[in-house]
Amino acid sequence: MRLLHDLEHVPPEILGGALAIGNFDGVHLGHARIVESIRRQARAVHGPTVVFTFDPHPVRLLRPEQTPPPLTWTRRKAQLLAQLGVDAMIAYPTDRALLELSAEAFFQQIVVDQLQAKAMVEGPNFYFGRDRQGNTVLLGELCQQHQMSLEIVEPMQLASHNEIISSSRVRQAIAGGDVEAARRMLTEPYRLRGMVTHGAGRGGSLGFATANLEAIDTIIPAHGVYAGYVVRQELTHAAAIHIGPNPTFGEGHAKVEAHLIDFAGSLYGEPLELAFLTRLRDVRTFDDVQQLTSQIHQDVEAVKLSYSDWLTPRVA
Repeated sequence: MRLLHDLEHVPPEILGGALAIGNFDGVHLGHARIVESIRRQARAVHGPTVVFTFDPHPVRLLRPEQTPPPLTWTRRKAQLLAQLGVDAMIAYPTDRALLELSAEAFFQQIVVDQLQAKAMVEGPNFYFGRDRQGNTVLLGELCQQHQMSLEIVEPMQLASHNEIISSSRVRQAIAGGDVEAARRMLTEPYRLRGMVTHGAGRGGSLGFATANLEAIDTIIPAHGVYAGYVVRQELTHAAAIHIGPNPTFGEGHAKVEAHLIDFAGSLYGEPLELAFLTRLRDVRTFDDVQQLTSQIHQDVEAVKLSYSDWLTPRVA
């Protein structure tokens, strides 16, 4: 999988293929359906499967106060798309010059001149060009003029809720702590990343050492205790994840911390990724340390069960 950050020196092997343009934030099942269609179109034109994204999101420049918290960082997005079979992802640096291009100019410069695309795939709510002038009707006309095929893929719905899957819906579920709902919409469990910093050291004294994460650049789930896992050096470790304050000890400052089960060693100063499988409970105030310790033991057992259930189909 090729990850490009500009179009100055485009490798010839990613030219003349099937292209999809969009943010692909989170890489949910609707995105997976689009990628499936791009791959089919790519085979038809004997070219590569290419995804063109924006970095940062155009809203960050146009309406910074309305910028939604992202679900993925660039390399994570590329990793998820690679797993679906995308050959190249372009994380194009969004600037005013790009946003000022008319729909026709954007199509000509990016799609035709620089990527030489032979086919395109988009969702029905696709807009492009200055002030979102271009829609799928105009895109169809432009593709026809340049003898390119165009496929419009209908959104995917959750069968159980009759609700369209979207990055906004995933973001809403995570913000509310419903990481299981997010899992049903995403191609992989939701992850965040941060740097491990020194905490109060209280978890270690209780027998449950934790890694405290800061500098998190994606959306943080609602306060609570979660079952999940940590990704470190391409290995996964089951983890109990606590988000929020520690009211039992009179701490009101919210933190993100993870107890890696059956792990020994120092993580200070390392980047760490946390993946969320299910929400176990709310943050609570306990009467004493013994009661807290007993609850943590229960949490750890629940984490082991959730992690084992997640591993089983992957092993099979």
